[in-house]
Amino acid sequence: MKIKSVSIKKETESNFQKLMEMVQTNDSLALLMFGSPDPDAIASAMALREILQQTKGLAKSVFVSTEPMIRQQNIEFVSSMHLRIHLLNQVDLNSYRLIAFLDAQPSFLGNKLNFIKPHIVLDHHPREGQWQAQLEDVRPNYGALSSILTEYLLCARVKISRNLHTALLYGIKTDTNNFDRDTIFEDISAYTYHTKYAKMRFIRRIELNQTPERFLKYYNHAYHRMRRFHDRRVCFLGNVESADVCVQIADFYLRLIGTYYVVVAGVVDDKFIVIFRGDGYRHDCGAIAQRSFGLIGKGGGHKSAARMEISLEVLNEKINGDLSQRNVDNFLFQSLKREQKHDVFRNKYKNTGKEHL
Repeated sequence: MKIKSVSIKKETESNFQKLMEMVQTNDSLALLMFGSPDPDAIASAMALREILQQTKGLAKSVFVSTEPMIRQQNIEFVSSMHLRIHLLNQVDLNSYRLIAFLDAQPSFLGNKLNFIKPHIVLDHHPREGQWQAQLEDVRPNYGALSSILTEYLLCARVKISRNLHTALLYGIKTDTNNFDRDTIFEDISAYTYHTKYAKMRFIRRIELNQTPERFLKYYNHAYHRMRRFHDRRVCFLGNVESADVCVQIADFYLRLIGTYYVVVAGVVDDKFIVIFRGDGYRHDCGAIAQRSFGLIGKGGGHKSAARMEISLEVLNEKINGDLSQRNVDNFLFQSLKREQKHDVFRNKYKNTGKEHL
């Protein structure tokens, strides 16, 4: 089915029908987002709530995240959308009949939060781990979950407010990095559809205010400590205030000539965060992340962007408790060298019928 230039997949129609059968009139819904929620997760949660509010009516609903908002433009975005996002420890999930998990999967939650059993899981990351939900819609070929929720909205034939158009467009824009990351036609058509109604000047204002002045010390650290390894750049930033620091440094260094992917790591509380950014052409960041750190950490991603989280306890075991710049840099390089050896082996046997070895 095609509505207003956006093609609605049969998969969407089938899952939407399942959603309508699951939800009761005047139901209660918790919209759960993993980590510090980004615009794609937030916009998707807004869309799902709007669909159910207009089709079934919701007696109560709540936006929940497992970590606080950190990035300044995301805080401004949420404020402008007139939303309130509660931390998980502030909400009794048992008081909501349905839990929807957006832009993530139950396997991302780890052992500490494995008591959470979402009824609805909507995501666009590669499927990870063993889990089940009443409604599962995971499409890793999409660049943004907001594109999928656009199809749901049009399938539901509900009224879309200008704020929601703006949120969904911004979600697509950020998660595809202005279509520089993994993107398919459906992302482009959803984005084009929203441009007719979204507040474009508002988005431009948010995009121009990205980096807090206090982050400049991390750029200075990276300038003096960033190491180059063939066509990649690797840096350990030490203790950082949030994973967003690593993200911004990685995004910046990817723009340097001759750099095809960047690995930036930092310690946030009790976690070692490793951020991967690449051009999505020569290297697959998601695959590199899994091969390098998958045995000791959790995470994943796409060809051009990935993230791994390793507990500080596990990291200390690997590096004998030495978190010095030199020692952690060596740990990163050794881990990435193992991944490079895998690539050499794979290329050696490519098209020989031995790729499975």
